[in-house]
Order: sequence, then structure tokens, then C-alpha cells
Amino acid sequence: MKNRWTQNVVDSLLEIFEGQFNHDLALRTYSTQLLGLEKTLVMHGGGNTSVKTTYTNILGETIPALYIKASGKDMAKFDPSGLTGLDLNHLIKLRSLEDLTDLEMINEFKTHMFDHLSDNPSLETLVHANINAKFIDHTHPDSILVLASASNAKELIKEALGDDVIILDYFTPGFKLAKACADAFDASPKSKAMILMHHGLITWGETAKESYDLTINLVTKAEKFINKKISAKPKTNSTSLGIERYKMIAPILRGILTGRSKDVHSFKRFILMPMLDDNTLEFVDSKSGKELAQTPPITTDYLIRTKAFPLWIVNPNYDDMTELRKQLLDAIKGYKAEYEKYYKRHKKMISDKLIKFDPMPRVIMMPGLGVICAGRDIYDAEIARDITEQTINVKTVISEISAFSGLSEDALFNMEYRSYQHSKLGSEIELPLLRQVAIVTGCAGAIGSGISRALLNNGCHVALTDLAGDNLNSLYKELSVEFGKKVIAVPMDVTDIDSVSSAFGKIIENFGGIDILIVNAGIAMVSSIEEMSIDKFRKLERVNVEGTLIVLAEAARHFRVQQTGGDIVLISTKNVFAPGAGFGAYSATKSASHQLARIASLEFAGMDVRVNMVAPDAVFSDKGRKSGLWAEVGPDRMKARGLNEAQLQEYYRDRNLLKLSVTADHVANAVLFFLKRLTPTTGATIPVDGGLPDATPR
Repeated sequence: MKNRWTQNVVDSLLEIFEGQFNHDLALRTYSTQLLGLEKTLVMHGGGNTSVKTTYTNILGETIPALYIKASGKDMAKFDPSGLTGLDLNHLIKLRSLEDLTDLEMINEFKTHMFDHLSDNPSLETLVHANINAKFIDHTHPDSILVLASASNAKELIKEALGDDVIILDYFTPGFKLAKACADAFDASPKSKAMILMHHGLITWGETAKESYDLTINLVTKAEKFINKKISAKPKTNSTSLGIERYKMIAPILRGILTGRSKDVHSFKRFILMPMLDDNTLEFVDSKSGKELAQTPPITTDYLIRTKAFPLWIVNPNYDDMTELRKQLLDAIKGYKAEYEKYYKRHKKMISDKLIKFDPMPRVIMMPGLGVICAGRDIYDAEIARDITEQTINVKTVISEISAFSGLSEDALFNMEYRSYQHSKLGSEIELPLLRQVAIVTGCAGAIGSGISRALLNNGCHVALTDLAGDNLNSLYKELSVEFGKKVIAVPMDVTDIDSVSSAFGKIIENFGGIDILIVNAGIAMVSSIEEMSIDKFRKLERVNVEGTLIVLAEAARHFRVQQTGGDIVLISTKNVFAPGAGFGAYSATKSASHQLARIASLEFAGMDVRVNMVAPDAVFSDKGRKSGLWAEVGPDRMKARGLNEAQLQEYYRDRNLLKLSVTADHVANAVLFFLKRLTPTTGATIPVDGGLPDATPR
């Protein structure tokens, strides 16, 4: 493993933090970041680091202090605010107690933190307090987990790392582990590190560099030792078959995983992320794959993300989707039943009043395909994927050098239901569209960009679709800065059946399915009926009418397979109800589009798919992004009325009853009303026009 310590960077960092943080905290921050950069050391909030230093209180007294990484903080994105400071002397005194519950431990932490606004310190705070060293690093290296999870673990660890590393049997993380670590350290004070069985590695030193170097050196030793024990395997070639199978299977699986609440129209959807690479396929297709997959996890730290065990689908029938659906239904039903038994067997160890978590699997393994991971959003699914990838790698290596030795079911349940662990997941309050996936057609214009932004602000995963080019690319670049992996850009021509089908497939490949369709793509032209070009009319007809039909039909096929309902909102226009002279092609084709949506509301209701319309008037731009429609018709409107652009916008504002300008945000708010399902409504139209009596739906 590469040692990333760079003294020039350290010197610059100390200079930057001069006067803000003491050197101990600056160095602790830097080495924590270095550890976090290695996915084979720590992932997604795992691991913890600390430094013992001093704190000056409001009375001017200097107090011995422990600054430790806050629970769940990501090391790779770490900064000094992620260190929680506590009274070290008080923490050390707690060792004298016989026992300390999690609630008692949290109370002692919170009442002895230097800043009440700091995040909860790591569950392993007392481990760090009672090891007599200035800097301490605790990581979960793949190579160490390989050694520590083998049936002959102690023998392998000593052979790989020598005798000056303490080997500690598994203890429940928290107070019990802290006491065991303290006793082991006191019994062997000259040791340089500690291996926690089924857990990870602890190193220490009087400087940040000393502790960091030791972590890298021990992990490198373990890697070299393991590499000598295993034989190199020829790489297999990637296949597109898995991707094509996944695009067919994902909506089916996503639908089965989705649970209804007591409200028949309420779903708890999942976002899916597949693992279709060669290593994963080799694992699920191997003779030992199922047996290894159904052994306990390599460490309890990640149970809150993946559950204790994956779901294994036996002999999936990829040639018959009806049969495969039945296989998936039966397998998930069986998994839920086993989870119920698991819960009943162990809940008393915590409380008779313990609330059961949802029993759905988070990791589904399918021979001939790979692995599918599920989460409430793309980031949870990605975490489950990364943990599963690590698990497969570690267990595969263990199987080559020894036999896997896992933890007891009691230990797994205790960590899965431990409240301190779940605090890492943050607030249980979810944004209203968090678990949903939306596709927005014609997204690159003013209304489309405004709707896309509103969906993302409400937690939705959004696929931006428009014709390929700078407009689509620039919007994606703008939104991805703020919303990251929750937004993707997929070029799509709504008039091309193959383009639409391909785009839906790419979105399914990315998120697992689609729940919302915003039909917004449309074009306009100005012409009297007398002078209208039939070819130009047909161009509008292709986009506004055929484009609507094609995306509605594709969405219907998807919703029927997924079986979790859905929402479609067509961006209509006031011209459907109040057409204007010289605007016949637009008014006629948008009226046809509107009518298709009304018919869809009749045909799709049986699938719990609601289809509604929003009819705006005169949206000129959205945060600097010009409306394509008004770029087309604006010059004619200005010329006809003898107005400039600003005066034209004022004209449209003054003609409505409320004397208000209609914005993309207003249109987006109307869309959100339908998507949040605040009323049992389908087939309806909301005018967003400031009040135009002639355009009132009737």
C-alpha cells in the first residue's frame, strides 16, 4: 500500500491552520484524510482516529483532552470540525465501572464535551482514551480482515505480522471492547498495534506520522503475505449479457422490494445499484459462492447498511420473466420469513419493545448476473455496493488460504439494532421524493430546468433528457455540482422510438427503475393557417404529439412491469383552452398532446399511475436559461406589438388578473403538488397563468 504522507503538504496545512487550530488537530486532520483516501482501509464513515492534547476552558484552565472523529464522519472528506473534544481525565475514570450502557455512555460523553454543538463522538471513544498513546488510528483494512476472519486467524496473523502485535478476541464495540483493549495494552505496553478479531486494526504513535506509517506498513505486510498464499487467476472477459439482463430484471425486483404502507397508494421504494463486473460474476457462479455469501459479515460495522446476510436467488430463470418474477417473489417472501424468525429469536436481548426494521434484503445475489444492492437513495445503494464488493474480495481470499470464521448471530443482531450505530444514518425524516426516480423530457429549456431543480431539491433522483448537445450538457454540469450522483444526463429524441427505449434502459441501469415522467419536450412556430407550411406543421406534430405518445407508451410498459404505480405530469399550455391567432400549429398539437394525457389518465389508473397536466403561460427564462419556445415566438410577438423584450414580459404580466409574472418555479410547484399526492387526483389540469379567465379549464 502506498504511503501518501507528504511533508510539503503538512507544512502548508500547518501554515493554513495557524491560529485556528493547534498543530495536533491539524496533523490529526491530515493523517485522517490520508487513511480515508484508501477504500481498502475504511469506507463510508467507518473507522476512527484520535489525538490526545490539551484544551483551555473559559476559566483559563488547561485540561487534558481527547479529540476523536465524530461518529459516522467520512475520513476522506474530513476537516477539523469532525473532531469532537472531550475531557480525557473523566473518560479514563470510566474504566473503573463494571458496566456502562450505550445511553449511559452517550450521557457521559455529552456532559463532558467541550462544545455542546459537536457531533456524537465515535462509539470507540473509550478505546482511544485508555490506550496510552498520543495519536491512535483505527481502520478496517481488507488484508487485516482476511487474516482476522480466518479459522486459524491467530496463527496467520503472527506469521504475517510478528509477535509484537496484540491479538484480541471479538468484543462488542463500546464499553466492553474499551475495557478489553485497555487490559490488553497494559499487559503488553511495548506492542505497536492491536488486531481486533472480526473488526479491524488499531495502531498508535507519539506523532501522527508514526501512527499512520505503522498502519500502512502493517497493511502492506499483510497484503504481501496473502499474495504469497494465493494463486493468480486469469481474468475473464466482460460481457454485456449481464447489463441487458439487469435492465429487464431491475424493475421487477424493485417492484417486489417496494413495500406498501397502510395507505394503498404509498410505497417505500428502493434505488438499485448493480455489480456486474467479472469478479462478482465469478463469485456468484463459483461452487463455493452461495456457501461463502451466506456466512456472517466480515465486520459488524457495516450491518446497518447491508443487513446480516444477502439474499441468494437459486437457479434464476432468465429465459422466462414470468417465471423469474415468481422466483424473486418466493425468494423475498422466504427471506422476510427468516428475518422475522431472526428478529423474534434475539429481540429480548435488547428490549421486548424493540421495533423491527423492514425485513427486505439490501443485497441480492444472482448467479449468471452478479449482485444487486438496494438503498433508500443512490448513496445508500452505493455504500451497500462498496461493502459487498469488499466482502466478496475478503471472503474469496480467505477461502484460498483458510476457512472463514464468522461471528455469532447474537453479535450480529446486537450491532444491527444498536441505536448508537443507527445515529450514523442521520435523521429519519426523508425528503418527500427521496426514494423516487424522475425522467424530465425537454429539460434544457426554462421550464424543464426549473422542474428538474425542484425535483432534486425534494430528494428525487432525476434523469435529464433532451437532444444531445451543449444545452443538455451545461444543465447537467450545473446541477451535478450540487446534487452529485442523484442527477444524470441522457440524450433522448422523443420522436425516435429506439432513442426513447434506449434512454429508459440507461436510466433503469443507473437507478433500477422510474417512478415519475415529466412530459415537457415541445416546440413552437408562428404562422397563420393560410400561410402555414405543412412540413413545419408536421415537425411540430412529430415532437408535440408523437413525442408525447411515444414516451407515454414506454412509461406505461415500464410501470406495468415494475408494479409500484407512478406519476406522469404533462406540461401543457394555456393555448389548449385559449388558442391565439398565428399560433395554430402549436395550439393544435399541444391540444392533441393534452388529450393523450387525459386518455392516459383513464387507461393507466388501474396501475395506480396518475396522469395530470400543468398549463402555464409565458415563462421566459429560468435563472438565465432562456425558454426555447420564446426564443422562437418572442420576436414575432414583439414585432406585432411594437415592444422590446422587457416590455413584452411586462405585457404578459399585466394581462393576467393577479398582475404577476409566471416563472419556472411556479410551474415546478404545480408539478410537485401532483407528485406529492396531496389529493386523490388524476386527469386534472392546474393553470399556472396568474389568472386568465379565457384559459380556465372547462
